Amino acid sequence: MAVHPVAIVGCGVIAQSYAAEIGAADELELVGAFDVSADARDAFAAKHGVRAYESFEELLADPGVEIVVNLTIHHAHFAVTSAVLRSGRHVYSEKPLTLDPAQAQELVVIARENGVRLAGSPSVWLSPASQTAWREIERGAVGRVRAVYANADHGRIETWHPNPAGFYEVGPVFDVGVYPIALLTVIHGPVRSVRATGAVLLPDRTTKRGQSFHPVADDFVVAMLTMDDGTLVRLTCSFYVDGARTVGEGVEFHGDDGTLVLSSWVEPRSSVRTTPFGGSWTDVELCPGDGGDGVEWSRGLRDLARAIDEGRPHRATGEHAAHVVETVDAITRSAASGRDVAVTSSFPRPEPLGWGR
Repeated sequence: MAVHPVAIVGCGVIAQSYAAEIGAADELELVGAFDVSADARDAFAAKHGVRAYESFEELLADPGVEIVVNLTIHHAHFAVTSAVLRSGRHVYSEKPLTLDPAQAQELVVIARENGVRLAGSPSVWLSPASQTAWREIERGAVGRVRAVYANADHGRIETWHPNPAGFYEVGPVFDVGVYPIALLTVIHGPVRSVRATGAVLLPDRTTKRGQSFHPVADDFVVAMLTMDDGTLVRLTCSFYVDGARTVGEGVEFHGDDGTLVLSSWVEPRSSVRTTPFGGSWTDVELCPGDGGDGVEWSRGLRDLARAIDEGRPHRATGEHAAHVVETVDAITRSAASGRDVAVTSSFPRPEPLGWGR
């Protein structure tokens, strides 16, 4: 197995998790990092024993970098990813791929034109638990699924993040709603239409440093998604409800013959249970998979490296990430207008991981 040299752009909170996972992966090697904050860059590079690039251009000029992981703030994703793709490197981008659907599709084209790969978060749907849910739905464990309840209640970011304002500029759908959306579009196909509503439930927020700020985007959104296979999805996203202490990070699949519950779309080994109507719950044995019990952000990155070696399509594709962006944009526009909004993009359905059709 080849070892693929990786550089990180954006040395914030999530970069520490990526660095640890890259360091533990046989197919990846972290070689360098860049951040617009020299202090953040230097501290990160020193901690992980990698090169600190003095500029973004210096990173792009380094022939020893094969894959760049884009962990910058949301608004910088397009500029950073497009520049890296044009330099001839593969990119794995944290979510969202961009904030604008047209720009997301443009990145897909840029990657294709430059003969490189574009991959994107969220890839938690590659976890054993999510793959198990997909397998059971595909095999008809609860019959034809017609309704799905999905939650992405992420609590109040300001209680733990040092710089929460950016999250409240884009809102919970862009930040955490993308996780169940990515999973559900893999299982049920692309979203075809959206009807949504939203509100700011808590307008006055305070950072850990005592600084006041106010959400720009709605901090509570409920959306109805019509999927390509006809399934209806009720999606709830918020930066108000603490989903870690409720059912706020789970998905319920309701079929003609019963119900399947994935207790958490973020925990890789969360429980998967099924029940027929009027029956008792049965725990489903999870699909095989590597990794531990904690959240693993770089599953898609590792699959990208393996796909390069194996000469196959990677699973967390740019097309899929771009479709998620269009879906989130449609939710935002529907919540603002009160009208149905169509979603037109599609993506190649990925191959399962750990089970076969």
